Amino acid sequence: MPSSNSIIIVPGWRNSGPGHWQSLWAERLPGAQRVEQADWWTPRREPWVGALADAIAQAPHPVVLVAHSLGCITTVHLPHEAASRVVGALLVAPADPERRAVLHDFAPVPSTRLPYRSILVASSNDPYCPIRLAGAYARAWGSEFVRLPDAGHINIASGHGEWALGWALLQSLGVDTQAAGAGAASAAGAIDMPKQA
Repeated sequence: MPSSNSIIIVPGWRNSGPGHWQSLWAERLPGAQRVEQADWWTPRREPWVGALADAIAQAPHPVVLVAHSLGCITTVHLPHEAASRVVGALLVAPADPERRAVLHDFAPVPSTRLPYRSILVASSNDPYCPIRLAGAYARAWGSEFVRLPDAGHINIASGHGEWALGWALLQSLGVDTQAAGAGAASAAGAIDMPKQA
């Protein structure tokens, strides 16, 4: 990755444990930072967004975000000052805070177009967010939309460890994954480029 960018990993509710693609990528991407939340189990919007905004403010270069689940919703709640330092985001399996009481503090979800390039990846059978809602998010945020068939919540439970396709999508955002010594992108084979929602 060019030295002009910093990568920040943004986990969702209950964090991303060992073996989750976010955790594996955090280990492989040189200089990547991971947002740590004070309370992973009872998330509240203000401290979660604040922790992410602080990480962005401390990053030495413009930021590429790699978010999963509630991390995606945290990302779109960022204030303008923090969002202005972001140059790209991979938003994977966004949560639906309207459907789970524990996440209610993150509702309503902003519908403002994001001021940076973003790719939203969603699954046709994600138990935490209907694919139609994910598509609506992508349209509202101006994100390129990648729809995966039967990929669950795109986490360990659905068989996504290294997740080669995601690695390739990260590369398409301008991140030099080859610098991380990764052959994972090539393992993805030929992929369809994301289409606008």
